[in-house]
Parts: sequence; C-alpha cells; structure tokens
Amino acid sequence: MNQEQLFEQIKRKRSFLCVGLDTDIQKIPQHLLETSDPVFSFNKEIIDATAEFTVAYKPNLAFYESQGSKGIMSLEKTVSYVKSKYPNIFLIADAKRGDIGNTSNLYARAFFGKQNYDAVTVAPYMGEDSVKPFMGYSNKWVILLALTSNKGAADFQFIEDSETGDKLFERVLKKSQEWGTEENLMYVVGATKAEKLKEIREIVPNHFLLVPGVGAQGGSLEEVAQNGLNSKCGLLVNSSRGIIYASLDVDFADKAKAAAREVQLEMEALLTGAGLI
Repeated sequence: MNQEQLFEQIKRKRSFLCVGLDTDIQKIPQHLLETSDPVFSFNKEIIDATAEFTVAYKPNLAFYESQGSKGIMSLEKTVSYVKSKYPNIFLIADAKRGDIGNTSNLYARAFFGKQNYDAVTVAPYMGEDSVKPFMGYSNKWVILLALTSNKGAADFQFIEDSETGDKLFERVLKKSQEWGTEENLMYVVGATKAEKLKEIREIVPNHFLLVPGVGAQGGSLEEVAQNGLNSKCGLLVNSSRGIIYASLDVDFADKAKAAAREVQLEMEALLTGAGLI
C-alpha cells in the first residue's frame, strides 16, 4: 500500500485510527478460554467489530511470543484473517526490530516475504545497515522509532549533539531521510509528546507518523491533530487498551465497536476542520 492509497482509505473511512491488537490471554473475557484458540477468537471479534472505523491494525508481537508457538499460531491466523477479509486495512507488525544487515534481511523476509505485513516497527540505534534491508520490498514500510512516549525516552532521545545542537531524536529524523522516502518510511512519535509534533513536522513535513499513547496512556487526540496533520493527513493514531478492553465481559466486541466509533467521530471532525475530507 503506497502513501496515496493509505490516504484514500483515511478519506473513505473518515478516520486515521490504528487499533493495537495487544491481546493478553490473561485479560480477555473468560468465556473465550473455552474456545480452541482464545487469542484468535478475541482478535477476530475485535477486528470484525472495529474494521469499519479502522484504517490499520497493529499487533504487538510480544503479546503473542509470550505464549510460545501457540501464540505465534494465533498471530499468523490473525494476520491471514485481516489480509483475506479486510485487504485494504494497513497491517503493522509492532516488532521493534533492529540488528546488523544479515539478520535484518531475515527479519524483513519474515515480515514482508512470509507474513505479508504492510509495515514493521524498527529501532534505529544500529544505523543504516540495520534499517535498509526492510526497504527493499515494494509498497512496504519501515516505521522508525523516533520519539517515544515512555518515561525512559528521556534517557537518550533528548541528548544534544554538541556540534549541531540536534537532539538524538532529531538526528534520527534527519539522517534516516537519506535511507528512505515518504513512500516507505514512517516514524513513531508518542502522543504524550504532542507538543513536539510541530518541531517534528518541520523536519519531516510529508511523512506519515504512527502516534501511540492516545486513550489509556493519556495523550490528547486533538493536540496530536493540531500539531501533526499535514496535507495528506500524515497520521495513524493508535489506541489499544481503550478499545480492545473496553469491556471484559461477553459484550466486549460491542463495547469495542462503540469505543472505536467514538474515536472515529472525533477524527472525522478533526479531518473536516482541517479541510482534508
């Protein structure tokens, strides 16, 4: 999926919502534990309930890898289900990979060649040769960690270069543009750092940004939109717990649908106000 196709989906659904499939078997409704694959059963109902309001899904691999081979099977079934039933929905592997070139080649082959994700999150710390292998696939995306919303982000991401004055996250944004383009490179920017989005937009005006931290983590969707929207929207805003765990009872899918609809309506108003739809 290229940038224009992604923007078309945003306009059609009047939404830039990404739903994080952070499915914890210890949190899903108890009645699903009686099924043969509780994690997939949960994901399937969440996907069917929210697909009309959603332009992207983002499974975080840790939730599946923690269950061993059974969790990986649940994830593969989830990926296949999205790709077969909702082929126009953007699918992100939240894997945060980043290793030397040969290993990155294999990671890229796994996510893009074998599993058919549209994008994968990548850590930039090891530099160009750890990122470039992911960029060799047509219409696939690297989503590079730039400015994250966790407390520990302050440990490294704001360190300033004594010569240029650039903070480390700014260096990541600038340097990485030598590796890819706005057609295959996005950036992770936490919603709790929404005040930094204007500065980030000065460096990467045309790239899409994946913005986690709205909802349960306290980020403001309105602030993110005010500071981060560009002429093609340029935002995928993720909500995980606030949607998928809106209820832990038998009505969980209905409550997830209502929560996704609520976010979509706010997004529609923001897109309308920005003249994008």
